[in-house]
Amino acid sequence: MQREPSPERAEEVVDQAILHLLLKADQQRPWSQHELALEIGDQIDVEDSLARLRGAGLVHRCAEFAWVSRAALQSERLLQL
Repeated sequence: MQREPSPERAEEVVDQAILHLLLKADQQRPWSQHELALEIGDQIDVEDSLARLRGAGLVHRCAEFAWVSRAALQSERLLQL
């Protein structure tokens, strides 16, 4: 029997998925919340995740658009070394 993930783990999964989309080398551009919701599947999860990622300094926001911060890009590059 498979158990439901904890709420914290579910949030981490959404955060990782959004950050992965924003960090894709061929897609590094501002994404609208609507575009992210189409990819993730839930508008509220996307809104909450973007707030958490912004609070952590990993994304920037302007109106409905989000894009990765330079700190997130640099961290991703360092992890790939």
